Amino acid sequence: MPHTDSTQAPNPNPAAGRTTVFAARRILTMNRSRPEATHVAVRDGRILAVGSLDEVTASAGKGPVDVDDRFAARVLLPGLVEGHSHLMAGTLWRYVYCGCFDATDPQGRTWPGAKSLEAVVAALARAAAEAPADAAGDAAIVGWGFDPIYFDDGTDGTRGRRCTRTDLDRVSATRPVAVLHASGHILNVNTVGLERAGFLRAGIAHPAFPLGADGLPTGELKGPEAMLPVLGHVGLTREFLSGDEAGMRAFARLAVRAGVTTATDLAATLNEPEVATLVRVTGEADYPVRLVPLLRLIGLTPADAVARAVELRAHSGDRLRLGGIKVVADGSIQGFSARLLWPGYHNGAPAGLWYTPPQAVQECYRLALAAGVSVHTHTNGDEATEMALDQLAAALVQVPRRDHRFTLQHVQLANAAQFRRMRALGAGVNLFANHIFYWGDEHRRITVGPERAARMNACATALREGVPLAIHSDAPITPLAPLFTAWCAVNRLTASGHVLGAAERITVAEALEAITLGAAYSLGLDGEIGSIECGKRADFCVLDDDPTAVPPERLKDVPVWGTVQGGRVFAAK
Repeated sequence: MPHTDSTQAPNPNPAAGRTTVFAARRILTMNRSRPEATHVAVRDGRILAVGSLDEVTASAGKGPVDVDDRFAARVLLPGLVEGHSHLMAGTLWRYVYCGCFDATDPQGRTWPGAKSLEAVVAALARAAAEAPADAAGDAAIVGWGFDPIYFDDGTDGTRGRRCTRTDLDRVSATRPVAVLHASGHILNVNTVGLERAGFLRAGIAHPAFPLGADGLPTGELKGPEAMLPVLGHVGLTREFLSGDEAGMRAFARLAVRAGVTTATDLAATLNEPEVATLVRVTGEADYPVRLVPLLRLIGLTPADAVARAVELRAHSGDRLRLGGIKVVADGSIQGFSARLLWPGYHNGAPAGLWYTPPQAVQECYRLALAAGVSVHTHTNGDEATEMALDQLAAALVQVPRRDHRFTLQHVQLANAAQFRRMRALGAGVNLFANHIFYWGDEHRRITVGPERAARMNACATALREGVPLAIHSDAPITPLAPLFTAWCAVNRLTASGHVLGAAERITVAEALEAITLGAAYSLGLDGEIGSIECGKRADFCVLDDDPTAVPPERLKDVPVWGTVQGGRVFAAK
């Protein structure tokens, strides 16, 4: 039987009717009927058989068979599924990275983190000097990944000095300057940015607009109501962030490097030009990722959102799945805009924001249930989770539906009683396990205190209470890297090395299932992806080591060779 050239990546689209048998040191299938194997046969982009070489060859029948042994020393998992990410993880890299932690761009270059507000201002100033103003003299300077919570002085539990418009005025007093927070829920702008949006005025009385001693907005804008009027002036429209072709291609490079074969864009505008670009790019023979963009409710009535979601189904294909809705209930815990139950924020910060009123949430749920449209709801604070569960319970009384696959996203502060309600209502969760590492220390000390921080992203409780579980990165909020996400859920180590909530740790096997079959279930795709078994899509994550054989603390360090998506091979390097 002929060999496949092991240097070829990606390989051309496999010829129709031919069978390719991939050999591996070990295949972890996530199929409990056949947990592991050494060979998998692929035909027409789907899995024909899994087992030993003799077994899968016999399944191929009398047609031509090619044996591909380039993975003979490697380990195959099902293609990793990122159930909560955003295409702007690719797009944002054309701007200035202002995060506290080192990060790697789509080309593989690592950018050092900015450890102080002064470092952020300096990085933006360098970008301003290197990027001349446009013909009108006002090209915006944009940064992203910023979070001042890391710059707290550490002495009294306060939030530290927030960035203000005067800080960003040092970058430019004539051009708009904006820096998007790591959470994506807060934007800081300079004086010019406020002026362009009509916000540099007295008399604004809204929690989304913190005011300075002069009675004018400080330039910190919280949530969509405050951010949306400014975003267009700095080029950060949602249509651009999720519908930009170059960003889609950059996102795909990140995905292959992370072993991801299916990923979401969880809050897209999905207008006609954006959809046309998605259809065209994902339809290319060498695009390596299946995208699942969800229509965001913001800016639409529930009725219009559900009707649009139903329309979008017609544009779906193998590598583009449309027809779901994303509701955003509240903001960010570390941004102090999430809705928390009593006693609220540990440091006494005021209550957070409702992004979508409860009545609108219930109407969206009711109409979506009637139309068979799946809804994913962002709830960071436990009050937001309680609200979403209340609205789902009321909607299900009006429109009973089994297996609706409604999923709560983040759900960071959910308590055990809320998980029990989720199970009773048939809701699943996609927990933000990465938060334990990136913000765990700040949650203990500043936002919610030690006890509630220990229950954050409670994977063990979700499993114990029988709630379908996925875990995610929310890229670009944290890097797209499901093995790191699994490591976070298994070890629950903060950036300082503290074990946060040891009782909520899960096993490596449970974490691997959460980033494969669990995430696929949350998207209603578990019949097609998430495990390696006959009939499913031939989507594999190719690893240089066995994630179940290394010590749990090394799970994040297992090298990703690349992916196989629909039978097509893509090398990460």
